[in-house]
Amino acid sequence: MDEYYGYFKALHIIFVVTWFAGLFYIVRLFIYHTEAEAKAEPEKSILQNQFKIMEKRLWYGITWPSMFLTLVAGGCLLWVNPVFLSQAYFILKLAFVGALIIYHFQCHVFFKQLQNDEVKSTSTKLRIWNEVATIILVAIVFLIVLKSNTGFIWGMLGLVVFAVTLMLAIKLYKKSRERKEKGEESGENGERRMEE
Repeated sequence: MDEYYGYFKALHIIFVVTWFAGLFYIVRLFIYHTEAEAKAEPEKSILQNQFKIMEKRLWYGITWPSMFLTLVAGGCLLWVNPVFLSQAYFILKLAFVGALIIYHFQCHVFFKQLQNDEVKSTSTKLRIWNEVATIILVAIVFLIVLKSNTGFIWGMLGLVVFAVTLMLAIKLYKKSRERKEKGEESGENGERRMEE
């Protein structure tokens, strides 16, 4: 069975990449779908219907199958090389994979809400949610590459700095958008006054 290890590893990496791609993109679609709620009709309906189609194709065509195939290929790797289960860094990596699965299922909750025309989250909340997958990805990659708990401590310290930086960037982006929207509104009001 050792001769198949490389194949299982390659498949595992491929499906991890497609799973994360699906998770990153689906939340971006959720953000745009949510922001379309503020548009006037018929633009709102047109956009939201298009986002529903895109979300459904991405979610069921790429993201769900990628998660399933990632877990199958990862299970095959463990079957071929069960020694991983005796290593502390790998157990911690599995904990992050568990967190990623929970993240995936929460994305499914958002998906079902939006498919049913229930906009329950703000775009800011979804932007923050989008970064959770990034944090999990960074943690898993550091663990697998460094293969040590000491290296992981430094990696986690970097992860905390990374997470704080992301949150600050999200806040700055939100303030920038709000200023831009206020500027556009005041510009439109000024044009109306000039026309009068």
